[in-house]
Amino acid sequence: MKKSKKPSQKPKQLNNLARLSGVGLQMGATIFLGAYAGKWLDQKYPSDKNWFTIGLTLLFVAIALFNVLRQVNKINSKNDKTN
Repeated sequence: MKKSKKPSQKPKQLNNLARLSGVGLQMGATIFLGAYAGKWLDQKYPSDKNWFTIGLTLLFVAIALFNVLRQVNKINSKNDKTN
């Protein structure tokens, strides 16, 4: 009798971990760019409040969350196909 070999889960887990490890940096960079652009616009077009900074930061937070959810769904769909 031959024993069937189970595929190792470690490479898949490490691959997923590597993909998710950059998510925090990507989110931080995206939000930073939005805040930086907002500050620049607020300096160029001054007003009582920093509306550009507030608006662009919130917009880029939403974009960053959307990208994270898309990446996690992509990873989950790949894992579902292999199982």
